[in-house]
Amino acid sequence: MLHLAPQATANALPLHLVETKAAISIVGLGYVGAVSTACLSSLGHPVIGVDIDRTKVESIAAGEAPIHEADLGRLLAEGVEAGLISATDDLAQAVRETDVTFVSVGTPTAADGGCDYRYIEAAARAIGEGLTGKDGFHVVAMRCSIPPGTTMRVMTPIIEQVSGKVAGRDFGVCFNPEFLREGVAVADFHAPPKTVIGATDPRTGRIMEKIYAPVDTNPIVTSIETAEMVKYVDNVWHATKVCFANEVGRLCKSQGVDSHDVMDVFCQDTKLNLSPYYLKPGFAYGGSCLPKEVRAVAHIGAEAGVSLPLIDSLQTSNRAQIDEALALVAKTGAKRIGVLGLAFKRGTDDLRESPILEVIAALAEQGVEVVVHDEAITRDTPLDGQLGYVRHGSPGLQKLATSLPAMLRDDLDEVMEADALIVTHASPAYRTACAATDRPVVDVVRLFNEIPATDAYQGIGW
Repeated sequence: MLHLAPQATANALPLHLVETKAAISIVGLGYVGAVSTACLSSLGHPVIGVDIDRTKVESIAAGEAPIHEADLGRLLAEGVEAGLISATDDLAQAVRETDVTFVSVGTPTAADGGCDYRYIEAAARAIGEGLTGKDGFHVVAMRCSIPPGTTMRVMTPIIEQVSGKVAGRDFGVCFNPEFLREGVAVADFHAPPKTVIGATDPRTGRIMEKIYAPVDTNPIVTSIETAEMVKYVDNVWHATKVCFANEVGRLCKSQGVDSHDVMDVFCQDTKLNLSPYYLKPGFAYGGSCLPKEVRAVAHIGAEAGVSLPLIDSLQTSNRAQIDEALALVAKTGAKRIGVLGLAFKRGTDDLRESPILEVIAALAEQGVEVVVHDEAITRDTPLDGQLGYVRHGSPGLQKLATSLPAMLRDDLDEVMEADALIVTHASPAYRTACAATDRPVVDVVRLFNEIPATDAYQGIGW
């Protein structure tokens, strides 16, 4: 066993202060593990770094940064000098000597494009060995990027099998993703954009909250699966932003426009552009602006010979959401469908490229009877102007131009008598009506915060 622990100096923290902090072991001394070791020790935690790489172990034990990262070397040196940082290649022993184990091992891509679990499985076996015969409640916190379900379906069963202990009772499990940007990782640790703790039980959640209290007094405590998915979604979103900005750059250059000027203006809008707006799963986009502007930009790029694969794919992705709604309705087997909400946005009578029109048109072609209720639209609502505006862009409205008025009903109760319902507007009246019905409901707008526990209810993305 390689175990290097420097002697505390006269500058070491008083013992009574050290003992108030949970002792932490960190397996995997790569980028995340090294930064976590340094930063957690700077909060007063005794930390044992663990890795099978002797060079990394010796580097951490000597207070030297194994990677180039601002302030990392200084914090490691201070942690070693204070007697708070040690390093070893024996994970089982490190588990026995600590209260919490952070798992930051590598999760490379497997041959099939998925996640390679080898290092997670090896760490789980060693952690299970360390927990065998150990008294006290130990927390295992996963920190690496993994597919949802991995923590509980891959790592936890191995720990339970090897240790003979039960998760949630004898030891806690959580998923605690990191959001550290390379180059400013230490600063991000001490001023995090968010702290996410997915825990199996309240005790584990409280232990993790206490660890992060000095840097974040309001952590987000959620399910393990949500925490796992958030890490992936964050990074895919960042990748999407990079590709989007780069496509804007190529498009702007082809038109003789300064892309940085454009994006500087774009980023000043924190109400719509850089905000939660538009970032909730729901139905397809529609209306008078988004569909035609997406088509226009794709056309400009094609005319200029500029490749815009992300922007070009938006129409395909939007159509996939419409097709998913149709598939959910088809599964009900209903011959008479009630539609609650016709306009592209609740509270308006704007039908221009409302995505539900494409659903209604497809159902009508299949011989399904459709009845519609909208709080702002009646049979007398004029369609001629809207029809002319989208004559080259909304097949559904074109097909329904003459038949749509006959589908409209002023009486909500009449529509609720249909065989099945599809809801596109989150109005209080529709929420109340759907909560009381026993008919199948296809919800594309998220009517309820708590998803109804019935097979009759189906959400489009939840």
